[in-house]
Amino acid sequence: MKKTIALLAFLVSISTYTQEQLRKIDSIVNSKLSDNDPSLFVGVVKDGKIIYENYKGLASLQHKVKADANSRSNIASTAKQFTALMVLDLTLKEKLSLEDDIRKYLPKLYPNVREKIKIRHLLNHTSGVRDFYDLMSIQQEPWWRREGLDNNDAIELLEKQEDLAFKPGSRYMYSNSGYTLLTKIIEVASGEDFHDYSEKFFKNLGMDNTTFLKNYMAVIPNQALPYSDWGDGVWQQYPMITNLYGDGFLFTSLKDQLTFEQAVQNAKFNNNRLLIESQQPIPNSEITTYGFGLELGDRLNFRSVHHSGGTGSYHSQTIRFPEEKLSVFVMSNNSRIWSGGIADEIAKLFLPKKEAVIAYDQRLKEVSNDIATSEILGQYLSPGNYLIRIEEKDKKITWRNGNNNPIELKKEEQNLYSISYDSKIKIGFYKNKLILFYPSGKLRIYSKIPKQDVTLADLESYVGQYYSRELDVEFSINYKSEKLSISLHGWDEAQHLEVLNRNELLVFDYILKIERDQFNRVTGILLTTNRVLNNKFIKKTNLKFQPKIETDNGSINVTTIGSRDGNSSQILLTKNYPNGNEIWSQQFGGKSYDKASSILATDDGYLIIGSTSSYGKGNYDMFVIKTDKKGNKIWQNTYGDFYNEYGYSAEKVENGYIIKGTIQNCSSNTDVFNRTCTTNVWFVSIDENGKELSNKILEEIK
Repeated sequence: MKKTIALLAFLVSISTYTQEQLRKIDSIVNSKLSDNDPSLFVGVVKDGKIIYENYKGLASLQHKVKADANSRSNIASTAKQFTALMVLDLTLKEKLSLEDDIRKYLPKLYPNVREKIKIRHLLNHTSGVRDFYDLMSIQQEPWWRREGLDNNDAIELLEKQEDLAFKPGSRYMYSNSGYTLLTKIIEVASGEDFHDYSEKFFKNLGMDNTTFLKNYMAVIPNQALPYSDWGDGVWQQYPMITNLYGDGFLFTSLKDQLTFEQAVQNAKFNNNRLLIESQQPIPNSEITTYGFGLELGDRLNFRSVHHSGGTGSYHSQTIRFPEEKLSVFVMSNNSRIWSGGIADEIAKLFLPKKEAVIAYDQRLKEVSNDIATSEILGQYLSPGNYLIRIEEKDKKITWRNGNNNPIELKKEEQNLYSISYDSKIKIGFYKNKLILFYPSGKLRIYSKIPKQDVTLADLESYVGQYYSRELDVEFSINYKSEKLSISLHGWDEAQHLEVLNRNELLVFDYILKIERDQFNRVTGILLTTNRVLNNKFIKKTNLKFQPKIETDNGSINVTTIGSRDGNSSQILLTKNYPNGNEIWSQQFGGKSYDKASSILATDDGYLIIGSTSSYGKGNYDMFVIKTDKKGNKIWQNTYGDFYNEYGYSAEKVENGYIIKGTIQNCSSNTDVFNRTCTTNVWFVSIDENGKELSNKILEEIK
């Protein structure tokens, strides 16, 4: 009898505790919206059973339709797990391999990329394939403006991409493009239309009210319409005019999602290999933090499997805690609230109290206290070429990346700081580097970039027009009235360009990395923004060498002047006032053609680099002239042989100079009609007096 009473008391305790949790979930849901707001869908699965299911708000504001079990909402990127699940299913059926190169199925992609781009790289965002949404934004035609945009349009844009953002498998970069490509791979491997195949797949999962978008004009039964108020308090329906699918755009019901969560929780009991493997890291993968359309990592200090999604006014969140047998799913068509935060609030009601394990890397203890605060300021670069700036403003030390608002750092010791919004994230400063410490033991090391003074010549070298063949987009950079600006088609006006350092410019959230050739000319820009890394823009104009040196009271210029009869040219060196008026000039050259490319300042004068047919051994020879500060010639010399050698630029080194130019070589000296010639980059080392020390032929110029 006592045992029976004890058991009943225990069951009552469990029931009461559960009811209290459910009441608290009701309270959380009710605090987020009213019955007349766009809807919120919340469900909880515990120990394989649905213990909570709630529908709050309106699926349609126009017709005052309440959200219910039949309502379907768009879960956006949370849908990626289902596209990945179809891929995994095809591998288990041996219709494809995760190690397959994607070009086995999509042969038009990246013909110039030699490395294998594997299917598993698409699944966990390590492929280097750029996000087509952000590519379209660079084109100033974002996806949401393009009526009828579908997966074929997105893939057509990707087929124009000539390279990847990085080597496949070398890093993680979230990219929707991977999942758009996977829909086509599924079609090829299965031999069926993706929509037909996916509908049968969902029915086999018991998800009868779940379908990927096919036509935005088609009627979706019981659709919850998307609403935003854009901060003015007036609800407006968010326009959705595209036909994309696979990376998101999955319309589903809460009941279907909870049915799936039950299946996942019961997978081991039912020996469901597909669902069991879908929750694990991808075999052979370089990373373990993202798997089959799911993030794999701690959440709320517990091991979890999760993913979020957001498209327009639609958003969703799924969180699974495998060890606690707990799943929380939230979705909404209401932009004022956020599914992720709500899901976390609810999950905390069921999770036991657990403090985060603090296990900083031991290098945190090695932070030095003998570096002055002024010395920690500057720019730092991560191993992945990610630039951040440590700045001081209003006596506050801040961390800034890109054009984002600066994050204040809180000083704990002389060279130890913490992030203002999370005191557990520490930043230690060391000589020529900083280390970002996480309480989990992970860290990130940034190397300090030596300060580079950006000269007027640098600013002028950025000027020109830049073009991307892949995007058919052009922009121009101008320097006027001591201001650097950029103009892009689609912008109302030119925008100021911030110069971060000699090799990096910034406008809005566009980071522009300068590319130079062997002669130090600016030849292109790599544009990075959001989920697009290093998109190449080739410089079309103003491919000049360095013809000018700024001085304290003006400039020194070198140029080529032609004769009146056109039979010769000479090199002109001038010193000018700041307004451009000439102070003095000197001419150099012989009776034939002499051309100047650039000038280099030395301690005692100037070095002029060019080419000559007046002197030397061949048609044109590399030509170098050394002058004093007044422009008087100290010495001149030529370098080269029978064919054409041109000098373009110079670099000061310890024992003299390296003269950079090109050298030509031909198969015959006499048969000009049948001979073949090649031109290679050519570096000539000379001493302070112009004597050749050595020379080196580099790669061929195509």
